[in-house]
Amino acid sequence: MAVLTLDRWNMAIGDGQPLMVMAGMNVLEDEGLALEIAAHLKGVCAELGLPYVFKASFDKANRSSIHSYRGPGLEKGLAILEKVKAQFDLPIITDLHEIDQAEAVAAVSDIVQIPAFLCRQTDLVIATARATLAAGGLLHVKKGQFLAPWDCKNILDKVREATGRDFIILCERGVSFGYNNLVVDMLGIQEMKDLGAPVTIDATHAVQLPGADPRSNGASAGGRRFGVPLLAKSAIAAGANGVFLEFHPEPDKALCDGPSCLPLAGAKELLTTLKAVHAAVQPA
Repeated sequence: MAVLTLDRWNMAIGDGQPLMVMAGMNVLEDEGLALEIAAHLKGVCAELGLPYVFKASFDKANRSSIHSYRGPGLEKGLAILEKVKAQFDLPIITDLHEIDQAEAVAAVSDIVQIPAFLCRQTDLVIATARATLAAGGLLHVKKGQFLAPWDCKNILDKVREATGRDFIILCERGVSFGYNNLVVDMLGIQEMKDLGAPVTIDATHAVQLPGADPRSNGASAGGRRFGVPLLAKSAIAAGANGVFLEFHPEPDKALCDGPSCLPLAGAKELLTTLKAVHAAVQPA
């Protein structure tokens, strides 16, 4: 399996490398909150010796309701991410939804993410891959809720044929299981790694209950927050190379996916455990 590097940041992801932490907030709410979360998580990861990438979305385009909060948008959102990057000397991961966003996002984001629902959009995947490669970054592709792990081979092949390079991290985030529910098949972690890419676990979105938030009568996603640590530990024990997590100082007040995100105050305890699990399963 390939080991991928972010040379500018002296970071790598793959077997034999430290557990990579991609963590932050679901969607940007305001600059102050982004800086608060980045500062806290950078401090925790520095103390634990874990490579850290700040995560936040500038737009959440696939909302259940037209009234759902989406974020500040491309221009304002990238400006906030640039400030986080500069102030804390951190790499950034964020997602995009449209082809014409690719170059602007790749110029700021060190790891550019393709959302799960868009992972089979060939033009978007190729345009994003080319822009990301030109900027020296990595591509993080979430496996769609409708895909088997081995179906990710087609995503890797598209990028390899379009760019001639391997620089994709695959992300497990659950598969649809009946109505309003997701499950994670831990055997899929190894199936995806066997395709030749590092794999992360998005433990936050994997506990979503799509369209099942009782607070909005089904106009937003519900979630089982208690399951985030369980899935994160299980996936890392199964061989995941990185973890993708979302935090908020007051999760129940988060403007997007609050039922699935974790309290910021618990980050150190969880990441300490995840580091220990990762160390325990590394090859001798």
